[in-house]
Amino acid sequence: MAGSLKAVFFDLDGTLLDTSEDLGHALNQVRREQGLEDIPQAIIREQVSNGATALVKLGFGPLEDDKLVPLRQRLLDMYLQHIALHTKPFEGIEELIEQLTRREIPWGIVTNKPQIYTAELMRYFEFASPPCATVSPDQVGVGKPNPAGLLYACEAAGCAPKDAIYIGDHLRDIECGHNAGMPTIAVGYGFTSHADEHRSWNATHVADQVSDIWPIIHSYLN
Repeated sequence: MAGSLKAVFFDLDGTLLDTSEDLGHALNQVRREQGLEDIPQAIIREQVSNGATALVKLGFGPLEDDKLVPLRQRLLDMYLQHIALHTKPFEGIEELIEQLTRREIPWGIVTNKPQIYTAELMRYFEFASPPCATVSPDQVGVGKPNPAGLLYACEAAGCAPKDAIYIGDHLRDIECGHNAGMPTIAVGYGFTSHADEHRSWNATHVADQVSDIWPIIHSYLN
């Protein structure tokens, strides 16, 4: 059983799952429809955590809303059609969740990805135990860094924020954890722009690889 730690929550894209290739495929499909060449996956990867609007701007430059909105919707439609062709858990994530499950520590997901895409994506993955909560902005009316999603997840897990940890690959994840009064782990294996970016976010802990996370979690256990 867990000691002082009662739950562990993950960001989705760039933390739990590597979704970059499928999102990049969707963006490049839309570019091809517009007669444009593909953007290299490595460039797309750096923008994935910033959402669909950022991807459209990457693919098509600054646009007025009358052009941006339909392109964004086309990107999302294309993504939904092919949402899990290449997406997979980051190396070590499945083993990490097995460790949480063995210690009977609930885990969950708090993401800025809308629920329609989150729910469809998670249908393709089965972990050692199911998440106790999978929270999107749709459910709480606001996205990160507002802490509402994390607080909702804590209610589902039956724990206080101070007794949980939030893990993410973006500054807003760490801000969200701070805003909720929760310890945080900033990871460097996700969709960051440079290798040491996560070290500048004032997280409680940093993890360069998934394998760095369990020792941090274990330090919170009796």
